[in-house]
Amino acid sequence: MKALILLAKVAIGFVWAVLLLNLFHPFPGVAAIALYIMTAFLLAMHGLQMLIFLGAFGDKLSLTRWEKWSILIFGIFALLDIRRKHMV
Repeated sequence: MKALILLAKVAIGFVWAVLLLNLFHPFPGVAAIALYIMTAFLLAMHGLQMLIFLGAFGDKLSLTRWEKWSILIFGIFALLDIRRKHMV
């Protein structure tokens, strides 16, 4: 399970890399517009996941600063990793 979560994080990291590359060096044509929309959507969804998780479990778990940011970056895969780490 740990290897699959790591593989998924690498895949999401690649997606973020493409989306950020588009911000600094836009792709030609309509692709840039689609990637702008995808960037906003991904940031909104992962931000919502982070806010919901911290609102529900923020006082019950002591999360590091990196764990909080990793939820914003990796979404559900960071949550699965945190779950694996904190559940015995």
